[in-house]
Amino acid sequence: MEGITTFKSDYLPYDVANRPVRVPAECKPVTGEMDMGTTYRRDYNAHKINPVIIVKPVERKYKREGKVNTIPTYQADYRVWEVQRRETNKVENAYQLPTEKFGNSTTFQDSFFPREISLRKSFKPTVVTKLSDQPFTSVTSHRSDYVPHQLEPQLKVSKEEYKPNSQPFVDTTTHRCDFRGLVGELPKSFKPEPSKVEVKALFDGTTEFRDRFQPWAISLPEVHKAKEYVPPTGNMELTTTSHLAYIPHDINPAVLMRPVERSRRNNAPFQGNTTMRDAFQAWDTHRPEIVKKSQDIPKASGKFDGMTTFRAHYRPHNIVLTQSCKPSKMALSSSAPFTDETLYRTEYTPKKQEVCPATYPSPPGYVFVNTDSHGHKFFRRVSPDVSKIAHANGKPFYD
Repeated sequence: MEGITTFKSDYLPYDVANRPVRVPAECKPVTGEMDMGTTYRRDYNAHKINPVIIVKPVERKYKREGKVNTIPTYQADYRVWEVQRRETNKVENAYQLPTEKFGNSTTFQDSFFPREISLRKSFKPTVVTKLSDQPFTSVTSHRSDYVPHQLEPQLKVSKEEYKPNSQPFVDTTTHRCDFRGLVGELPKSFKPEPSKVEVKALFDGTTEFRDRFQPWAISLPEVHKAKEYVPPTGNMELTTTSHLAYIPHDINPAVLMRPVERSRRNNAPFQGNTTMRDAFQAWDTHRPEIVKKSQDIPKASGKFDGMTTFRAHYRPHNIVLTQSCKPSKMALSSSAPFTDETLYRTEYTPKKQEVCPATYPSPPGYVFVNTDSHGHKFFRRVSPDVSKIAHANGKPFYD
């Protein structure tokens, strides 16, 4: 094989030169002292700020002259009830082990007869509340010991009046003072000019794939038909044990024993005055005016042409479509029969299947040796050259 392709013969390499490296200029420090003064230090006027006084309410301490009763109502009114112990309803286990040998049938199979289901008697005690014969005392420690006190009048704190500053607000900034709108130059483009590489030689249309490729005749594979589905005959029984043996019962829903809630309403008029509404006074505020910058660049007066650099410098070129060398997708049919022979079919030789010696009660060619504690039998071969022990436990022998 020569190893020459159309890409190697048509492609011509070009000499590419490296871009020159730009040497950075040396940094030379500026002589002299640096002026650290700024417009902020020059124009800023310092103001004295007093700390904010925290307005905290006066703590109030309430004293009670009465004596505290340390006995709670639970300890004074609680009575211990006598509770009787319930008797157990456990059934004694009178089962005795059988003396006879176990047969094929079980006691459940011999003694069981299907009977109707009878509901068991409930041994759950009835829920009955035991009422006390003593009258109910509704007096609590809160009702007996609580003494209402008169609230002291609320302290009124005088609020200082707001005094605005008499000096006008200075809204000049360093940006407004120092900024000047100057017209800058547009950056130059370093993009290389597009150059079209044209080849004047005509394309032959021959490739290595077309010269070396030879189509082979392929026969279509045989289609295997699936067996037709035959539905089973007869009717399907859709009854279940739940439908046959289930007995519906009438169940009444449980009645809620929750007491009726009684809402407590207060008929007193609602007082909507708060300290925020009484002490707060809204101030008249005005939105500051928007500071607009003066336009230094004049607006264009002429009509816009709509012409761009792409429209002015673009040159249309004729496009030559490349001919496709892809072969057509068509199945090649052949009248010759399909050869389905393989290496496995031609070179395979059938072998005789040997019967495992463990299936015989006394395997031929082996002599019984002994039996271990688990009941496994060990045999030895008759041949004097090979002495190997095989394990006969329903598994194949190992050599």
